[in-house]
Amino acid sequence: MIHLAKMKFRNYIFGFFTSYISIGLSFGQVSDSLNRQVLSFPEYLGLVKTYHPTIKQANLRLTMAEGNLLKSRGAFDPYFSSNLERKDFKGSEYYDNLNAVFAIPTWFGVELKSSYENNSGEFLNPQNTTPLDGLYNIGVSVPLGRDLLINERMANLKKAKAFMLETEANRRLIVNDILSNASEAYFRWSEAKIKEEVYLRAYENALERANAVARTILQGQEAAIDSVEANILVQSRKLDLENASLKANKARLVVSNFLWLENIPLEINSNAIPVLPEDDEIAAFLNLDMTTDLNNHPKIVALENKLKGLEVDVDLARNNLLPRVELGYNFLSEDVNNLDNFNTENYKAMLNIKFPLFLRKERGELKLSKAYFENAQLDFVNESLILRNKIEAALLEIESYTSQSEIISQMVRKFETMLSAEERKFEAGESSIFLINFREQKLLESQIKEIDLKVQELESYLGLFNVLGISDLAE
Repeated sequence: MIHLAKMKFRNYIFGFFTSYISIGLSFGQVSDSLNRQVLSFPEYLGLVKTYHPTIKQANLRLTMAEGNLLKSRGAFDPYFSSNLERKDFKGSEYYDNLNAVFAIPTWFGVELKSSYENNSGEFLNPQNTTPLDGLYNIGVSVPLGRDLLINERMANLKKAKAFMLETEANRRLIVNDILSNASEAYFRWSEAKIKEEVYLRAYENALERANAVARTILQGQEAAIDSVEANILVQSRKLDLENASLKANKARLVVSNFLWLENIPLEINSNAIPVLPEDDEIAAFLNLDMTTDLNNHPKIVALENKLKGLEVDVDLARNNLLPRVELGYNFLSEDVNNLDNFNTENYKAMLNIKFPLFLRKERGELKLSKAYFENAQLDFVNESLILRNKIEAALLEIESYTSQSEIISQMVRKFETMLSAEERKFEAGESSIFLINFREQKLLESQIKEIDLKVQELESYLGLFNVLGISDLAE
């Protein structure tokens, strides 16, 4: 019956707003396609995924995460710095100092440096004295305590990588949420449209039957009271049709909320027709996997990478409990062209030590970071259990609604048979308009129930799609 209703829809309603738009399609081309009749589910969902502003915002979040990752990598870029200081006063050159440095930060806290110094002047600090051609330095700076195995720049890069993966997973969840809501709206629109057609056929049948009764009354074959009953049924069916049309239009407007084109909201034409997909079609299009594997679930991936970022915070806080000990050693030479001149006889070394006595700040940061990490661990365990049970429930729901749909379809066919038999008996004078109306009412109720179960069956597939967090649709 549902398939027959769809066929009659195609013959009954004309006009369409838009169907498929590729990424480069102009607004003028969309306007030219408004006379198409059917807006299929894949076409509609393709539009939503391409143009919905919330999905675009989710993609922008990923772009920002990529920018943050690039920024964190910049902390490991080699850099060049130069400092020139000069003082002249009352005809005397007090000092003229030049210091140029080229440094290469490494993954750990070690930093490789080379520099050039050239200082002169009447009142130059003796320790800054250099040969006439300047002095070259090649050396290394090494933290021996805090910042050796993990430091701020290393932690920021690790967290940026984890955050980008977390953002990508959350983007998939956002896309999934929008597609799920858009799909549900489409199914409700389809349900309302099919019910509208069912009530239209029921109204047309009641009107035709009332006219037939009126003719038989004029011929003296029926009692006048039958005309009253027939006309009451016409009014009742018309009322049902009006209510179904209202629901269909409201459902169409809800679907329009999900349709955009280049940041311009679109509205579906009132004559457009939705088409409910079949079970195998929707399962294939939504890329459904009938398993409970959670390894690649975006929610799990997001929580895993959130844990990685918090774990880095714990490691960094633990590292800050260590004393800050920095050792620097530089080979000195006035001739950079001869590497043999760089030896242990000419050098400059330094040792810096700093250690807070109470470590209250550092111990507080470690305590907080551990608490955040443990809280995220509990979220991970709890969410994994919830997702697994939701998937199991969705699979059971699909199985149940599939079985119910088969049963109601058989009931509809039987009610159709009983109505046809009652109509033949009425034509032979062995039945009444009351019995025909009764049979037709039972058929109508079963048809509405069939539509409800069909949509619920599709929504059970959609529920699995939603709980699996799928965002990539089949082409």
